Amino acid sequence: MTQIPAFEGPIFRPGDAGYDEEVSGFQAAYAHRPALVVGAASAEDVRLAVEYAAATGSPVAVQATGHGLSAAADGGVLISTRRMTEVSVDPEARTARVAAGVRAGALIEAATAHGLAPLNGSSPSVGVVGYTLGGGFGLLARRVGYAAEHVLAIEIVTADGRLRRLEPGDELFGAVLGTGGNFGVVTALEVELFPITHVYGGQLVFGEPLVHRAVEAWRAWTAAGVPYELTSSVTVMRFPDIPQVPEPLRGRYVASVRIAYAGPAEEGERLVAPLRAVGERVRDDLRAMPYAESHTIHSDPDFPHPYAATNALLGELTPEALETLLPLAEPCVLDIRHLGGELRERGKGEIAVDHRDAGYAVRVITLDVARQAEIRQALAPWTLGQAMTFVYGQGVADPRSGYAPETRDRLLELKATHDPANLFRFNRNLQAGN
Repeated sequence: MTQIPAFEGPIFRPGDAGYDEEVSGFQAAYAHRPALVVGAASAEDVRLAVEYAAATGSPVAVQATGHGLSAAADGGVLISTRRMTEVSVDPEARTARVAAGVRAGALIEAATAHGLAPLNGSSPSVGVVGYTLGGGFGLLARRVGYAAEHVLAIEIVTADGRLRRLEPGDELFGAVLGTGGNFGVVTALEVELFPITHVYGGQLVFGEPLVHRAVEAWRAWTAAGVPYELTSSVTVMRFPDIPQVPEPLRGRYVASVRIAYAGPAEEGERLVAPLRAVGERVRDDLRAMPYAESHTIHSDPDFPHPYAATNALLGELTPEALETLLPLAEPCVLDIRHLGGELRERGKGEIAVDHRDAGYAVRVITLDVARQAEIRQALAPWTLGQAMTFVYGQGVADPRSGYAPETRDRLLELKATHDPANLFRFNRNLQAGN
């Protein structure tokens, strides 16, 4: 019988005090139920945990924050990286090293202290490593591309129990970025930072009588062309009537246009004028803000809740596509993100993120899997594929739609070579036959 190693961090088994807290995460619809939890305190703890799992034939799950949980572990070993929170910034080189459990808010705080900005997403509570391994579609994505394209080095424990350092050009480097944990447990990343101190952004929120008009205005506005420096999205939803929601929005059906513009505020005001012309806003908080306040642009919920989601990457968002989509999505949370810009111009690079010709990502958040399938089918005439990073929930990921055939073939070959036992399977899993 293989002996459990002497870890620096704590371990938990079902029934132990602290087990439920350790396995819980932001995603409240699903939760890991592993046979053993390793509360990793260091890269060596991670290495020992992977080595132990391989020796016992136990699959490995990884969790820092529990955002975007795609496949919950039933048995096996869960490596909890939430204790690995080291962040260091090199202001001269404009880089940062972040350990596996670092949240976006901590990296933003560390970077902005030096007049720099990371390529974070909309929520400060999301883990930097998990977000980046999915590709990383951030607030300024149209200006700079995917966050994964600005990774300088990866420290990772692979299925053979080795701690490796990967750099651009290494066989696994690009495969790790975009596949969300299929090739090992990342213990740290080195990433680029950018000399951005302020952004112009916020939300324009329109009430129910103007919802359809606002979404169509945003569609036409983005289709007509906006600068790469401007990244935007529109969300349509009915807010729950709960205390966590601001009073003016509780229970209301709204369309919220989110703006992030890396340019002068006066130019931002000029650019958004056609959107303001839609009519009266329930909320209009567009302003110049320090980058440290960029999380207020989306104001994502900061409390755990149940959700599942699918998405479709569209070549273009035509009026016909929008007319098809909106009636079907009314019971759901609908989020449409404008792509293009540097997301497209950087082309097919080393990272495993495909479908660069997509102009829009349509995300549908609902626990109703049948409604998810109905919407995907309705959007099929305009769909190029899926963004794997925006697929949440058990059994809804299809890697065949996430990658071009040649990319998938390359990834499957690398998976067979570096993780033949599919040790790392609690993810949007790459394996022959899917």
